[in-house]
Amino acid sequence: MNPHDYCHDKAAKSGSSFYYSFMFLPPERRQAITALYAFCREVDDVVDECHDVQVAQTKLDWWRKEVARAYGGGPSHPVGFALKDVSARFNLPREQLLEIIDGMEMDLTQSRYLDFKGLQLYCYRVASVVGLLAAEIFGYRERQTLKYAHDLGMAFQLTNIIRDVGEDARRGRIYLPIEDLQRFKVPASQIMEGRHDDNFRALMTFQAERAEKFYDQALAQLPAADRKSQRPGLVMAAIYRTLLREIASDGFLVLDRRTSLTPVRKLWIAAKTWVRA
Repeated sequence: MNPHDYCHDKAAKSGSSFYYSFMFLPPERRQAITALYAFCREVDDVVDECHDVQVAQTKLDWWRKEVARAYGGGPSHPVGFALKDVSARFNLPREQLLEIIDGMEMDLTQSRYLDFKGLQLYCYRVASVVGLLAAEIFGYRERQTLKYAHDLGMAFQLTNIIRDVGEDARRGRIYLPIEDLQRFKVPASQIMEGRHDDNFRALMTFQAERAEKFYDQALAQLPAADRKSQRPGLVMAAIYRTLLREIASDGFLVLDRRTSLTPVRKLWIAAKTWVRA
């Protein structure tokens, strides 16, 4: 299996909505975004699947070195080889790949966030930076498109946080800012115990409204000249926004279940958005 086949396999098996957003791309760009996605999956899996913090830290340090090797000529992992191939073609800054690792590393040392400002840094590193790299791969003419990519990444990560509240709590993490929990009178223990009530629904409605504002802000900033090239992001926005609204219509029952869209529905949304964009 060559490096790009490995990355494609990683993306396809994940079942992620990202896979549906770049399946319509020309082969060269699809190969590049798949390599980026596979890299994100590899470093994210380190944090999610490794329960020993020191071992996880060692693995993330190894990935830092692998990124350096990908830019220096001698990677050893299939994803490293794929990144070496696409980084030069699409001007992907090494520093941004390292920032993604910085974001994953935050999960090893921090399980709560005092306020939204602190959470924004995390979201920027694990999602907005990915959006900026993706914008380079898709291509753009206007610098304003990078603001769109930044804010769309924020919207995606906030949607992920809303969807995964229960799952993250079972891993000992609560990404919802402490100031928001206090404002809506939802103790952390309630989230850990998986208890839904009116206060929790009010809290989650507030989180969803914040995410919706980032979607609106992002889409308003996308220049018309770059709308066609940035269609994969618009596909992702359509899929993720549909998911967010589905969670809301279900009453934010996210503590004991994980709402998701079926593959057929994702494909339908992707095809419809691609044609209309």
